[in-house]
Amino acid sequence: MNALNPRIPSGPVRDAWTRTKEELPLISPLRKRELTILVVGTGLAGSSAAATLAEQGYRVKVITFHDSPRRAHSVAAQGGINAARPVAVDGDSISRLFRDTVRGGDFRAREAGCHRLAEISSAIIDQCVAQGVPFAREYGGTLATRNFGGSLVSRTFYARGQTGQQLLYGAYQALMRQVQLGRVELLPRRDLLELIRVDGVARGVICRNLLSGALETHTGHAVVLATGGYSNVYFLSTNALKSNASAIWRAHEQGALFANPCFTQIHPTCIPSGDPYQSKLTLMSESLRNDGRVWLPQRRQDSRDPETIPETERDYFLERQYPSYGNMVPRDVASRRARELCNEGQGVGPAGRSIYLDLRDAIRESGRDVIEKRYGNLLEMYERISGEDPYAKPLKIYPAPHYTMGGLWVDYHLMSSIPGLFVLGEANFSEHGANRLGASALMQGLADGYFIAPATVTAWLASHSGPPVTQDHSACREALAAAQTRIASLVATKGDTPVDQFHRQLGLTMIERCGISRNAAGLSQGLQEVRELEQDFRARVRIPGGAEGPNLELEKGLRLSDFFGLAQLMLRDALAREESCGAHFREEHQTPEGEAQRDDEHFAHIAAWEYQDGADPLRHSEALQFTALQPSTRSYR
Repeated sequence: MNALNPRIPSGPVRDAWTRTKEELPLISPLRKRELTILVVGTGLAGSSAAATLAEQGYRVKVITFHDSPRRAHSVAAQGGINAARPVAVDGDSISRLFRDTVRGGDFRAREAGCHRLAEISSAIIDQCVAQGVPFAREYGGTLATRNFGGSLVSRTFYARGQTGQQLLYGAYQALMRQVQLGRVELLPRRDLLELIRVDGVARGVICRNLLSGALETHTGHAVVLATGGYSNVYFLSTNALKSNASAIWRAHEQGALFANPCFTQIHPTCIPSGDPYQSKLTLMSESLRNDGRVWLPQRRQDSRDPETIPETERDYFLERQYPSYGNMVPRDVASRRARELCNEGQGVGPAGRSIYLDLRDAIRESGRDVIEKRYGNLLEMYERISGEDPYAKPLKIYPAPHYTMGGLWVDYHLMSSIPGLFVLGEANFSEHGANRLGASALMQGLADGYFIAPATVTAWLASHSGPPVTQDHSACREALAAAQTRIASLVATKGDTPVDQFHRQLGLTMIERCGISRNAAGLSQGLQEVRELEQDFRARVRIPGGAEGPNLELEKGLRLSDFFGLAQLMLRDALAREESCGAHFREEHQTPEGEAQRDDEHFAHIAAWEYQDGADPLRHSEALQFTALQPSTRSYR
């Protein structure tokens, strides 16, 4: 298939995006009024893309399962947004951000995409400042920055611990302006169940109205998916409870390739689980590692109060193992080291599944007022959840599933292997390789939505707009029937086990077999366990009520049904990638020092999986080319 043509422009990466934009075809404003674009998802990528496309003159339909776009999970991003600004005083630059992004992803991302992201980053900040986003500022009025993991410069712009929320409010205002002008039709409380393809081209979606239960058909000239990641496959994660993979999984089953599904990020600074029946984990921003020191008692199973443990009996293990970066090593490294020490019995808290993040020295040096100004809302949240004062005692943290670097395969124009289907933000696989640097998610979502997709969607529609598709088209009827069949099958099972019980078991299997570290035996065993659990789910799940009206259990059942397929693909992908890179740590492939050991000869590529109905998926690969930055050993020591 031609789907693996990434359409990366030839020539130097430093001006590839500029040259590409100049060559993209345009559409007249009058013609744009006749074209409809469906945007699914209202996080940063979806809201910004919908607002910008409508501003350009298109008719836009926005579909979200939230009651308001403001509820999208982008609000949960706390720490900041990276950008290479010319005002930086510590030597930052576009080329440095580019190098950090490629290196942070362990050389498993496209050079051209990473460089484009670094180029656009400064314009994102200008856009958001113009929208009124209240970024932190220095005394003289200039924008303030702080450091994040995987970087030796201060390039992360922030709004206390609410950066994602404030950025989303900016995009939301832009979106609602277009709604008020009549250019955007906002369809809340809808859940995407099927993708509609006409002659192989994405032309619409089937949605379930979550209030009435009715199935709806929506068509357009192109479809944009911006539906986030899939960390809830682990059940316990930092994602919102409704975050799911159904939109991209339904597209995958219709022919969209799924790239690098095993690249999942375990965030090192989360509040540990409180009990076996907890349904969600809470993220503590990585920015806390700027001022907080990570440590554990040197003595195993040390139950003493942390304030009573002398300095000489504390192991500041990240500072000891990585003297150059210290506590600011990338997320995958910090998470892996924390887990190793806890497994060796050095952990603290319930079941020894916590480490300390200590602000004592920062408070002593800078004063409580300064620390409170930087992180006050985060520390207040921690105190409410844990019942402990983080100003007086170290925070207890532990790694938890957070961001997913894998997603639908897209080319340089953000189009999937299905023509007319564009995928933005965390829903695609594009710029982060095997490990995302902290504060780069917001950067990618807004780059895709505000700057890239509006140009590339227009370029595709310039020669592929086609006639309107009506709801009585055979492709629409087939997609509607498929959605009805899936719902009817679940409702008719009449089992005795609730959805959450299956989902919790799936999460336990995935975090054990395909979590912070993996090995061949565990992955093979995990595949068998997930298959058996899915069979049990099909036979014994209980969905109270019917398909009419609101039915939360039906929503959960549909999502979990898709998670079973995705979980098996993640395990297959991790098993096939016989190397360690970034967050994908295969225990068989590590250096004598316990660091990830890549195999650039055999695995310097993107793995893209093709769905096969009733058969094992096919694995394709897209070779990665490095011209501006050659792969090297990723070391933070």
